[in-house]
Amino acid sequence: MASTITEPAVGFLDGPLRLYIDGKFVETEGSLATVNPATGQTLAEAPLATEREVDAAVIAAARAFDTWRFTPATQRARLMWHLADLLDTNKDELATIEVLDNGKPMWEAQAVDIALTIELLRYYAGWTTKIEGKVLPNSIPGMFTVAKREPVGVVAAITPWNFPLLEVGYKLGPALAAGCTIVIKPSELAPLSTLRLMQLVDEAGFPPGVVNVVIGGPDVGAALVRHPGVRKVAFTGQTATGKEIMRTAVDGLKRVTLELGGKSPNIVFADADLDAATSGAFGGIFFNQGQACVAGSRLFVETPVADELAGRVAEQAAGIRLGSGLDPETQMGPLISAAHRARVRGYVESAREQGAEVAVGGGEASVKGFEGGFFLEPTVISHVRNDMKVAQEEIFGPVLSVIPFADEDELLALANANDYGLASGIWTSDVNKALRVADRLDAGTVWINTYGMFDVAVPFGGRKHSGFGKELGEEALEPYLHSKSVWVDLTAAVPRSGQGISR
Repeated sequence: MASTITEPAVGFLDGPLRLYIDGKFVETEGSLATVNPATGQTLAEAPLATEREVDAAVIAAARAFDTWRFTPATQRARLMWHLADLLDTNKDELATIEVLDNGKPMWEAQAVDIALTIELLRYYAGWTTKIEGKVLPNSIPGMFTVAKREPVGVVAAITPWNFPLLEVGYKLGPALAAGCTIVIKPSELAPLSTLRLMQLVDEAGFPPGVVNVVIGGPDVGAALVRHPGVRKVAFTGQTATGKEIMRTAVDGLKRVTLELGGKSPNIVFADADLDAATSGAFGGIFFNQGQACVAGSRLFVETPVADELAGRVAEQAAGIRLGSGLDPETQMGPLISAAHRARVRGYVESAREQGAEVAVGGGEASVKGFEGGFFLEPTVISHVRNDMKVAQEEIFGPVLSVIPFADEDELLALANANDYGLASGIWTSDVNKALRVADRLDAGTVWINTYGMFDVAVPFGGRKHSGFGKELGEEALEPYLHSKSVWVDLTAAVPRSGQGISR
């Protein structure tokens, strides 16, 4: 890569960055550096919240909830659609911010992160007018009963760094559609697109307190989760953190939804189209530098084609062009931080120690002009056993473990022998076999002869240590709503003769 690729001017980064609380941009005493992973250099100083700002944000959201919940659905829809339009107008800037702050290639930021966030807001804007209750039958004469669905209240949304803006959208869309207000805590490693989003929220005209943002590390997240004004917590991130959030939330009996880690099996049978399977295995692990909860990190391959498929994927991995996401020729960017790169490399070394073979990659990579970046060679590991650390724990990096299997029964035993249950893939020309295996995979999503497909209307979520609760689709609205039963005595409403009747 040529060293002439430079950071573009982004006006948003020139001025002081502030939190957004109660419709105001709030200065803080502290700050934290957010780093460009491609250079290792500080990109901006983000405002650092304390418990004081967390308290102010939740109080503002609680106050706003009293009116936002009764705002006509059509008005809430118009505000959400307007925000989506503003995102669309500023999509190039937002994609650039995402590339600089996260490290992903520009095409990924444009085609996935920003585009899907826009469609998600528009989709849930449509749901504001379609949240219905029910008239319920009962066995008591003269009684009329209705079940209403109402918003739960203030939502705490804690989001990760791998898809910064999109993960905010996953929570923001259904929360606003349901009539909830929200306090967002983005990851301190990539908070900039969320701060830019708050400027657009303000421009769109949302009432003060409906949407708020605080930034900080685990202490800020913990303060938000335990705040008595928060009624629901929506979290995406590591399983260990999700468990801690559950422990913290239990004292307040808060609703919790968790989208956690994954160790997804991507399964290739000998009768599969190997060209398509190779492409699916490649994209399933190296998309977003492997920093995706759905990454197909365990590649199970039927024995007759195991060596051939492993060789194909390794050959393609060796040719991946590393570089800055600003370069249109870049296929894979850096990892999020030096510490995370060291963690991923530790898994590769553990695989070697346990007898696996690193077919390609595994080491730090140096890119000309970006020697300070956190680049890692795309890695394919063969001769992996399913009980190895590299096959059991989430690595969250561009590391693929190839595991052979003899038959369908062995495959299912191996694929389900893991604490996670987020996603999975199946490659075969036999549709009956595909559906049979899909039924027996313990995963929230199964892709057949494709991998990593998402749509705003299709629910997504995990099982086991991958969490619970769905994002996307109608099902994602449910955790933001609760039911109220209303009884009416119709006999009491009937006026007596000569009373309450005007002639």
